[in-house]
Amino acid sequence: MQTPSQTVGHYENFPVASILLPARLRRPVAAIYRFARTADDFADEGEFQPAERLALLQGYREELHQLQIGEPALNPANAGLFDELRDVMLAWELPFVPFFDLLDAFSQDVTKSRYASFAEVLDYSRRSANPVGRLMLHLYGALEDERRDQYLAWSDAICSALQLINFWQDIAIDFRKDRIYLPQDDMQKCGVDEAQMERGDTSGGWKDLMALQLVRSRAMLESGAPLARSLGGRIGLELRLIVQGGTRILDKLEAVEGDIFRHRPVLDALDWPLMMWRAAMMKRA
Repeated sequence: MQTPSQTVGHYENFPVASILLPARLRRPVAAIYRFARTADDFADEGEFQPAERLALLQGYREELHQLQIGEPALNPANAGLFDELRDVMLAWELPFVPFFDLLDAFSQDVTKSRYASFAEVLDYSRRSANPVGRLMLHLYGALEDERRDQYLAWSDAICSALQLINFWQDIAIDFRKDRIYLPQDDMQKCGVDEAQMERGDTSGGWKDLMALQLVRSRAMLESGAPLARSLGGRIGLELRLIVQGGTRILDKLEAVEGDIFRHRPVLDALDWPLMMWRAAMMKRA
């Protein structure tokens, strides 16, 4: 699961080998992170042309197919990553679908830069963020619980909300990449166009546009919060901190009335005591 931070990029915030994670989970979490981070870089980093980016991502799909049929990596350069992933997936009985979903989302980042509606944004989040939460639930052993379906729904809500918060946090950064995740129909209703975004102009309907996105994101995050209260131990504490990280960024976005062009909110040292306190209060709720 992601939590917004001062870094840029979808997986910089992944809880890699967090000190709050039990030691037994650090290896599988690190392997999943490495897969997601390198694949995401294919879509976003470097000087590759779109066709080259898609080819690199297709290469990862083919390597996953190799894992499915129990064959070695096709590309020797990928052997280290996919051998490690094979070991982790076998040991923890992880499903393949979340990994393929991530690759589909990264490929979409190469080919799609505008989203007609909020439903389209959520569909992207379903593949770009929710798979990470589902894999973490497998590692936690939470899907063996009789509340499996409820846990999955809560996890999806948290992950999609965190993805949305990252979008709103990074609007200016993404715009420079010619990528807009704000729903086009909402922009039209609020009278906001791309020329206004290019100017960094927050007049007119900008505040209303951002307020709508923040209200949606907060409601979604809160709808998944019972998962953070249901899981115990260090795992539960980490998840509560992740939820509080997202909540804190929302608070900061609201405080600047959505002016992310001049005030990109980040978590700083002063936020962590507040987040820890709120996380403790969540458990008591």
